Amino acid sequence: MTKQNAKAYWKENIRYVIILLLIWFLVSYGAGILFKDVLNNIKIGGFKLGFWFAQQGSIYVFVILIFVYVRLMNKLDKKYGYDE
Repeated sequence: MTKQNAKAYWKENIRYVIILLLIWFLVSYGAGILFKDVLNNIKIGGFKLGFWFAQQGSIYVFVILIFVYVRLMNKLDKKYGYDE
């Protein structure tokens, strides 16, 4: 691997991490705290949606984002030849 490939790999990896953390932040902080009052007008299973995101939704999204990250990194590894 060349140094240029390694830099490109790292840059793309950091971009993925920042995007996924931003999504998690928006879901956990945004939906659970900032937009809680708006989301509480919607109910799921008898619970207000803002409450659900604050208690469970952000955890589910975080776990899904872990799987998304693994998939993205597997593709990135193949793209740059680190999949051995």
